[in-house]
Amino acid sequence: MPSHDRGATLLPIARGAIAQALLARPALMHEDVHWLHEPGATFVTLTRHGALRGCIGSLEARRRLIDDVRANAVAAALRDPRFAPLTPREYDQVRVGVSLLSPMQPMDVHDEADALAQLQVGIDGLVFECHGRRSTFLPQVWEQLAAPRDFLGQLKAKAGFATDFWAADVRLQRYTVTKWAEDDADMAEQGGVHAGAYP
Repeated sequence: MPSHDRGATLLPIARGAIAQALLARPALMHEDVHWLHEPGATFVTLTRHGALRGCIGSLEARRRLIDDVRANAVAAALRDPRFAPLTPREYDQVRVGVSLLSPMQPMDVHDEADALAQLQVGIDGLVFECHGRRSTFLPQVWEQLAAPRDFLGQLKAKAGFATDFWAADVRLQRYTVTKWAEDDADMAEQGGVHAGAYP
């Protein structure tokens, strides 16, 4: 199935899950296609007036794609610790984005300079792990942190380390995403998809 068509299926599923949890609307009926029942790892991001309003996701495919999207959509709306839960009044003001993650690819790096040289700007999502702490940035974060050193430094800060921290047991994994997002024009027609315009 073309990527655009998958987005046209996943975005309404994500929005429908939020509507069910927030507004007690009936569960959304969806096309029952086989790929929705395959394991999948997603992030669901909500924006309001162009600003982040919630983002929760999975780094590994441990449940069916449809279940992962639904759970992450509700969590992004109601349980992102950085934000107050979404209110019913905000429901029509938020835009939903879904990112489908590729499998993780461990990076073989000798030091930070090696890691920086290997990063693919604008392409790689990155997972940083060290001393039991873990953090990730989706590829979309390159839009705000375009320099590899800034991208990696802020990812370390997100995990609770200094931006210049490095240790021999640092573990890095990278991944890519296929991304979709609602846009304002399509929302006027109820949940259209604008492929590649994920905030």
